[in-house]
Amino acid sequence: MTTSATDILIAKEKKYLAGNYKSLPVVLTRGQGVWVWDVDGNKYLDFLSAYSAVSGGHHNTRIINALNAQLNKIDVPSRAFYTDILGSYAEKLCTFTGMDKMLPMNTGAEAVETAIKAARRWGYRVKGIEKDKARIIVCDGNFHGRTTTIISFSSDADYRADFGPLTSGFDLIPFGDVAALEAAITPDTCAFLVEPIQAEVGIKIPPKGWLRAVQAVCKKHNVLLILDEIQTGMARTGANFCFQHEIDKPDGLTLGKALGGGIYPVSAFLARQDVMDVFNPGSHGSTFGGNPIAAAIGLEAIAQMEDEKFSERSANLGEYLRNRLAAIQSPLIKEVRGMGLLVGLEIDSTFANARTVCENLMTHGLLCKETHETVVRFAPPLIISKEEIDWAVEQVDSVLTEMSR
Repeated sequence: MTTSATDILIAKEKKYLAGNYKSLPVVLTRGQGVWVWDVDGNKYLDFLSAYSAVSGGHHNTRIINALNAQLNKIDVPSRAFYTDILGSYAEKLCTFTGMDKMLPMNTGAEAVETAIKAARRWGYRVKGIEKDKARIIVCDGNFHGRTTTIISFSSDADYRADFGPLTSGFDLIPFGDVAALEAAITPDTCAFLVEPIQAEVGIKIPPKGWLRAVQAVCKKHNVLLILDEIQTGMARTGANFCFQHEIDKPDGLTLGKALGGGIYPVSAFLARQDVMDVFNPGSHGSTFGGNPIAAAIGLEAIAQMEDEKFSERSANLGEYLRNRLAAIQSPLIKEVRGMGLLVGLEIDSTFANARTVCENLMTHGLLCKETHETVVRFAPPLIISKEEIDWAVEQVDSVLTEMSR
């Protein structure tokens, strides 16, 4: 029996790579816009966009041109020297978000680690918390990354299992519960770190007005409000940043994923000046953070967001997608929820699990990913058209109909 290219390549990955991912059995080789192709020539609509990173689509000409133009000048000299682009990038990102200063990093987890360091040092040097007593409040169901410190405050046992000893200094409260936040605050609390929408746990959206109330509580108790918008930022939820649906700005903000245009790791921690000023030379750094390539890509990613009105597209097309999904008559659908083009389709576990739905959608040419067994996450590139959404929904309808028989 002949072994296919797909089987050979999957077997090679399984032989030589750590088994820390449970990928769908498709081997991708090319992408253009919202579409990708596998090694056998099959075409798929990417309805995940690398967990919101590929907002401008695959093989994004604007980002590629910005990358190549910068590569033809200078690549990575490190922060040991000034460059002619980093200041402009920092100015644009601060102006765009409304924050005072930024610290450039590479991955989302690095941005969160930076925020934790900043919050703790601010707690000691500005708020006056006793040395090594600072605490940060986080929420059940959070996902902020995979580093040892970050998994230490995850409520998911699988993320923490046998990775101890874990890092202390964090207090867990229910997501979306303002009263629980206020009750958890003590004189040693320096910050509340939270996602405005919990994407990884299944597109969990807090009650309307929650973020506004959270900001008031944090201001009342002199606690930093730090928002993780690595997945929800950069127009994903129908505004440039999710916090803009309710508040002016947080005290700290982490960004990543789409900031790199889908082709390069670019992240940042942004904050008000008194928070960022706790850093001094030698207290934090990154060899690649803020390099000219990252700066050029970040600038172009923001420019494309503005020029092509990504936030408006996300708001309008997201509502259209949710309405189309909600119109599907299937006993497998328990709920459709989301904001902008970040949508969760919750599957009734008495009929099926989300993994099986994703596997069947793959055979129909639609690529997406399950989260927490019962939810299918839909987060297509923001350049998607209504016609492409219609086609995607037709595949969802067809698969759910087949599975309900």
